[in-house]
Amino acid sequence: METLMVDRVHGSLRLFMHRNAVFLCERLCAQFPAETNVQLLATCYLHNNQPYAAYHILKGKKLPESRYLFAMSCFRMNLLREAEEALCPVNEPNIEVPSGATGHYLLGVIYRYTGRVEAAAEQFVQALTLDPLLWAAYEELCILGVAEDANECFSEATALRLQQELTSTSNVEKSNFVNENRFLSSNVSASFGDSPKQIKQLHANTTAEVSGYPHVKSTALHMQNGAPSNLSQFDTPSPTSTQASGIAPPPLFRNMHAYQNTAGGNAPSKPKVNAPNLTLRRKYIDEAGLKKVSGRLFNQSSDSVPRRSARLSRDTTINSNSNISQFGGNGTDHSSGNRYHVVDEMWTDNVTSTSSSTSIVDGRYPEQEKSERVLSQDSKLAIGIRELMALLRTLGEGYRLSCLFKCQEALEVYRKLPEAQFNTGWVLCQVGKTYFELVNYLEADHFFELAHRLSPCTLEGMDIYSTVLYHLNEEMRLSYLAQDLVSIDRLSPQAWCAVGNCFALRKDHETALKNFQRAVQLDSRVAYAHTLCGHEYSALEDYENSIKLYRSALQVDERHYNAWYGLGVRNEEALEMMEKAIFADKKNPLPKYQKALILLGLQKYPDALDELERLKEIAPHESSMYALMGKIYKQLNILDKAVFCFGIALDLKPPAADVAIIKSAMEKVHLPDELMDDDDDDDEI
Repeated sequence: METLMVDRVHGSLRLFMHRNAVFLCERLCAQFPAETNVQLLATCYLHNNQPYAAYHILKGKKLPESRYLFAMSCFRMNLLREAEEALCPVNEPNIEVPSGATGHYLLGVIYRYTGRVEAAAEQFVQALTLDPLLWAAYEELCILGVAEDANECFSEATALRLQQELTSTSNVEKSNFVNENRFLSSNVSASFGDSPKQIKQLHANTTAEVSGYPHVKSTALHMQNGAPSNLSQFDTPSPTSTQASGIAPPPLFRNMHAYQNTAGGNAPSKPKVNAPNLTLRRKYIDEAGLKKVSGRLFNQSSDSVPRRSARLSRDTTINSNSNISQFGGNGTDHSSGNRYHVVDEMWTDNVTSTSSSTSIVDGRYPEQEKSERVLSQDSKLAIGIRELMALLRTLGEGYRLSCLFKCQEALEVYRKLPEAQFNTGWVLCQVGKTYFELVNYLEADHFFELAHRLSPCTLEGMDIYSTVLYHLNEEMRLSYLAQDLVSIDRLSPQAWCAVGNCFALRKDHETALKNFQRAVQLDSRVAYAHTLCGHEYSALEDYENSIKLYRSALQVDERHYNAWYGLGVRNEEALEMMEKAIFADKKNPLPKYQKALILLGLQKYPDALDELERLKEIAPHESSMYALMGKIYKQLNILDKAVFCFGIALDLKPPAADVAIIKSAMEKVHLPDELMDDDDDDDEI
């Protein structure tokens, strides 16, 4: 009953019938409350999005698998301290982290979210050491900015180590397989209970050359002194017509001479050979043995012995998937009447082989063919590992460089990918993000649009895509994108970030803020959603809350420069950050514009104008730059230049939402200060 229920639970999980799996597993644990069954129930709860239920039943459990599942439940519930304690108990410093590489990865994520960057990096490195294919760990190292060169992480040495591990695992399985069969062979004598002489007779081998194959020997069971053998003739049944065209493995008892008893009980004068020899392992079990085998040993008359040509013909037609066959009959010993059950189990070193024919093909012997097959499999494994490592090297290096904001270098690496890999949603989104960081919004739009078209259900990166459309003032396309993402998954933070950007583009900051807050509620670990909330609070002049949201974003990702900008727009430290950004990429106009905004906020108007003049050389057709210059000239009471700059800004065809703001600021240039609200314009332009 227990085995059946466990099987049904796993079947339900495989078919995504999570509620059914929970119901059955609850019944299972009620009847059989073993901790392994409790672990299975916790797994069902986690699949069914019930981490609180898994937390409840696993609390206090000590087995490694239970600790890992409990930690995952805590992580899902944002109980990071308890999750860490489950993976790495304080009172047991020498205990191993459960679940190997994935356990170290989870512990690293917990460390990252609690601000311990160095400890997190150590755990991610440990995870990659245990499992070089755990891409998520390398991705986290890139996000932290501490990943080693991908050529080192996914090197040829790593490929060789992975190949050795996989080969070692395969060899251990084969060794266990062989040892098991040696154990079966060693118990033959115990199963029979015959005299030592009879056992010796049973295992005696003769070598006879097979016609046509002088190097192939056959093994025979002898009957000595004219006494009939306890074992009658064994032979394979004739194949059915549907099997006749198949490529066959060697038949049962291929390495045994077939003897036929005569009426007088004399030994046959000439042995008949079934086929060339294969080293086959047999298991002889009597009626009192541990395993009962149904079947009969049958004693055929001389007329029933098939001709050698017929037997050799049918030897090649046995179904290739028959690894274990059972035969039986009434084999009667004329002297004792004892009956024995005999099983010939066709164990080979590679049980999944589709063909194990023993015939010599192209001059190759069975051992040679087997060694060549194993060598071929090892070669394929080595080639596959090297190809995979090469792919991960390219993807990893591109991602690492983009996380370090070395955007041009990252693009060059991504271009080295084969076409099939480049034209995937993930890669195209990474390329789009890279162009976004380069403030090349047109190229970013192109690759994001292509990614969304090729993989419409990919949500990662769509929040950045919505910001690209926001900067391009593509209001209609942004609206379509937001509706599309909500229809795909209305519980994804990316969808609500896109909706929020729609309202932000319309200057409806309160509605935009509500949508960004919805994104934060759905996934508090998306740093960009916190930052967007901070921007909207800042636009609404709620600076206290905006600072809180920027800091929340930095708790998730301390390298999230958008949040650092938000915190720095009203202090001197922001200027240092912008200077570093300008020095890192002198052709990027965004840091220069942000620096001018910071200088404006600090009321350093001449310095802000100087920065904008330098910006004109890089982006001479940016309307927002001229609008900001007009605003600064208004503050300096240089009204003619203010009107001139506002006019140029309007001539450059700004977004419709900005046109009204610029016109309003232009009309108020000659009004006295007490009749206008500069603060509102300051935030809008």
